[in-house]
Amino acid sequence: MSPAIPSTSSSSWAEGGSLHTLENQHWRLGILPDAGASVAFGQIRHDGDWHDLLRPTPETDRWSAMDCSSYLLVPWSNRVRDGVLRHEGRSYRLRRNADDGTALHGTAMEFSWDVSLAGDTELQATFDSSAVHGVNYPWRFSSRVGFRLDGPRLVVDLSVRNEDEVPVPVGFGHHPYFRRRLTGPGDDVRLEIPCREYFELVDCLPTGPAVPVEPRVDFTGLRPLGEEWVDDCLTGRDPEVPIRLSYPSGVEVTLQVDEVFSNVVLYIPTGSDVFAVEPVTNANDGFTLLEEGIPGSGILVLAPGEERGGRVTVEVTAVG
Repeated sequence: MSPAIPSTSSSSWAEGGSLHTLENQHWRLGILPDAGASVAFGQIRHDGDWHDLLRPTPETDRWSAMDCSSYLLVPWSNRVRDGVLRHEGRSYRLRRNADDGTALHGTAMEFSWDVSLAGDTELQATFDSSAVHGVNYPWRFSSRVGFRLDGPRLVVDLSVRNEDEVPVPVGFGHHPYFRRRLTGPGDDVRLEIPCREYFELVDCLPTGPAVPVEPRVDFTGLRPLGEEWVDDCLTGRDPEVPIRLSYPSGVEVTLQVDEVFSNVVLYIPTGSDVFAVEPVTNANDGFTLLEEGIPGSGILVLAPGEERGGRVTVEVTAVG
């Protein structure tokens, strides 16, 4: 059981900025507009108690998107090799913000987002790269996100729009951290991800096109997470089959993911009580894959004024 969190739906001051809480009888979700519209906590009600489905963010860390329960990846997800974005024969230097010398997880999460709607069960926010300085991306873009509680469903809509005068390559996605054990010891999750292929990686960067999944990362059937380190990019997803999390306590979580999110990054760190299932459009180092003509990059090239988006619906049900 998780400690009580104030159930007010109005914004209140949190470490690093405002916190807006959405709540209904199934969900309690805290959103941090000033930390890239990241999620501070995501709780579900089970057997009359609130439980953290998502990794809760300590109040002292709520200024940092990467320390949050879930954060947005805009205008690319995962890594850009050596921080060099290659597109149509040109190279653009990005700020390398990861210890491995790559540019990691986009740039929109580094800035405050403007809230356009805030209610008891819904929040909408926008980001415009032209309105701020220091954006780690060579073209102008904007992004919109909407969080909405609909009964047992959390619906998240995310989109990116090209605000520049030339075609630009983009990617986007989500980075939620889930709890391995929902209610306590023995409540160990089983996971299903309907992806038939994956990218073989060296230092988290693809070495070529996708290949059939090996047993280590084969989650096409519901199975325990295991204790082996996993940090892999899965693809070849069946869009008709949801991603599933199943807890022995009787909680089933399904993620219905739009087809635009053609890749799923699975991160299972050893010795941790959390893991990440990340629906994303582009594969790791997708800009390089696209430039080298390797299929499956997932990078979207948007015409001036064009906008692309996708929806992720997280539904919680009790079984048994």
